[in-house]
Amino acid sequence: MTRGTHRLTDVVLDESIGRSTPDVEHERAVAIFDLLEENAFEPLGHSGGPYHLKLSLMDQKLVLAVSTEAGELVATHILSLTPFRRIIKDYFMICESYYQAIRSSTPSQIEAIDMGRRGIHNEGSQTLQDRLSGKIAIDFDTARRLFTLVCVLYWRG
Repeated sequence: MTRGTHRLTDVVLDESIGRSTPDVEHERAVAIFDLLEENAFEPLGHSGGPYHLKLSLMDQKLVLAVSTEAGELVATHILSLTPFRRIIKDYFMICESYYQAIRSSTPSQIEAIDMGRRGIHNEGSQTLQDRLSGKIAIDFDTARRLFTLVCVLYWRG
């Protein structure tokens, strides 16, 4: 992957779903910031970007609308959320525990919960990377940040 042109310069989440808790909105803002700072994103069969990405949910499916910076539609990919449901459910549960822990638990308890949270997040990221295989080439760090945004959308939806 060539990072120069095969990268995202804008990511938008469907705002029609509404806002969520401050913790979730913070996760969204950090994920978008980190994603735009460094990513590798290559829609296969397209000569190069940079790209804009709009993420939304439609009929319990994830919609990834990819366009060029000039607004030319490159591709729209629709992924079933079924392979993600258990992972997202587990991730939500451990995130709730994590948010509670950072307010009242010991550093070692917080670290243990965070290790579990990272493990589930990695599983979701790998699943996303696998589901996009043959459609959009992304590196693991990009997959991690995109998985966070998928969770935010799902949480709101």
